[in-house]
Amino acid sequence: MAKTKANRNEEIPTTGDTTVASVLTRRNFMKYSVGTLASIYMGTTIYGCGNSTTTSSPAPWPISKDVYTTVQKQVLPVPVSSAEPQINPRDLKLYGEFGYSAWRIGPGLPCTKWESIAPDYAGAPNAALLLSFFAMTDIHIADKESPAQPLYVGWMQSYGPASYGLSSAFSPVLLASTHVLDAAIQTINALHKKTPFDFGISLGDATNNTQYNELRWYIDVIDGKIITPSSGSHIGADTIDYQKPFQAAGLDKSIPWYQVIGNHDQFWMGSSCEDEKTLAAHVSNQVLNMDNSPDPSSGAVDRTGYYMGVIDGADPLGAVILSGPQENFATPPTVVADPDRRSLATRRSTTLNWMKEFFSTSSNPVGHGFTQANLDNDFACYSFMPKSAIPVKIIVLDDTCKGPGQPNYAAGCIDQARLDWLKNELQGGQDNNQLMIIAAHIPFRPYKNLVIDPVQVASSPPFMSLFIPKPYPGATSVVSDTSLLAILQNYPNLIMWISGHRHMNTITPQIHPTDPTRSFWEVETASLRDFPQQFRTFRIYRNSDNTISIIVTNVDPAVAPVSPATTSRGNAIAAARIFGATPSIIADATSRAVNAELVIQLTPEMQTVIAGAGTPVNP
Repeated sequence: MAKTKANRNEEIPTTGDTTVASVLTRRNFMKYSVGTLASIYMGTTIYGCGNSTTTSSPAPWPISKDVYTTVQKQVLPVPVSSAEPQINPRDLKLYGEFGYSAWRIGPGLPCTKWESIAPDYAGAPNAALLLSFFAMTDIHIADKESPAQPLYVGWMQSYGPASYGLSSAFSPVLLASTHVLDAAIQTINALHKKTPFDFGISLGDATNNTQYNELRWYIDVIDGKIITPSSGSHIGADTIDYQKPFQAAGLDKSIPWYQVIGNHDQFWMGSSCEDEKTLAAHVSNQVLNMDNSPDPSSGAVDRTGYYMGVIDGADPLGAVILSGPQENFATPPTVVADPDRRSLATRRSTTLNWMKEFFSTSSNPVGHGFTQANLDNDFACYSFMPKSAIPVKIIVLDDTCKGPGQPNYAAGCIDQARLDWLKNELQGGQDNNQLMIIAAHIPFRPYKNLVIDPVQVASSPPFMSLFIPKPYPGATSVVSDTSLLAILQNYPNLIMWISGHRHMNTITPQIHPTDPTRSFWEVETASLRDFPQQFRTFRIYRNSDNTISIIVTNVDPAVAPVSPATTSRGNAIAAARIFGATPSIIADATSRAVNAELVIQLTPEMQTVIAGAGTPVNP
């Protein structure tokens, strides 16, 4: 028998890293000491916080002073008891009551050495630091009050694995996407003060639904501007914590950051090419009417039958309203229209307007990688050298679908123009003795499931094919996963492919069958939207034997005990459990982080080039 809410509210949380309060009333919030409160983290129970009066200068949302990577400490979900009832996505009040959103801070996750593509490595230590950067991805900044979302599709799902993946349509993480990004940026700044980053990169899906206001919130958070995280009539902006305007901290101006484009940045909900109906829906006052099909590739958005609703900004928990079968409404439900909700995509281009916004910024560099040539050619690929004295080149590749009629807009795609460009960039890096990293949104041949340990590599985990090549009807990709691999392994100086998209942290060694120098690592970074809400740091070292080590580390954004970002973390854990809802997920108490030292063998030529390069490591 599950405990009642009253009993839960009287339980005193244990401090340290052993448990977490899943529910905390405001009475008990005041009862606990400051020292105890610092180690208590909740899911969806503390809300409406902050100054209740409107001020001319919105306040910031500070993070915890205790900033760490997952090597030191990590966020761990608290397992849900089998005695607890199964709850549905819309049962927001029950997320905390039955422990679905509970988490704790646990001991760190050690960094494991992966030698899967370096058979001759003899354990040489790190000798000099070549490059340090951070990567974040799939932030999905969302206008939760936009009438152009398919909220009802996720809102009305039932508990269980049949709902898997539909949290992309609705999840209460939509409430605080700007706050989570702001917390991540503050965490990056704190880490930068300890060990400086040379640059940062964001790997796509900055926005949730390719809207102008979503992208402006994204850039403005990183720029450190005042954020008004609501739209239309701005309901709840004076009283509800996640609706209140706030002062973003902004990324440290000494860190240049670069941008990759994703499918959600260009397409309606990342799944459909914008058409007359969806383009109008963004700026309409009528709530979107579409089919309730859970399959986004089925054309459901161009049918009718159900009003999709909006999130109620006056509700501290963020319930979906104005939704349901169309026969339940005498007239179409309406909201206050907002021209800032307009789609950045047009019938002619899905990338041009999106790229243009990165030139309106106060952080560095202007354009964030995109140049006037990118705008002139409507081409979202570029490359850059982060440090002039270090021979490492970053190749930013747009590997998303283009044009109407694609079979799957979440699939990877490289057309002939982009393939020719990629080959030219790779050959240039090879000819100029530069180590190369490809940064793309969509991974191309990752392990299908989360692989967290090099021991698993020997069992040959299955790969996942993400590129749909011609002659599949509608497909424009000229490469498949395997044909792309064959091309990439022609360039021994390629050391890594980094990406997001799948919202997970899997590491995949792309092993050449005969030549270790033609092998490279594929590293995915989890989303700031869904659990685990993490970003990654990358530190590239020259080892004493002139092999290379890439140390990849996950970071949980630091959050204050009471903030929208804290609530979002609990909501993300709960959504993963409710929509995934298998026994293994419910009982899961792991961070889903992967910290690793990835070893790479270089050609004799590149060993000579990098010998002596970098900042020596203190003995």
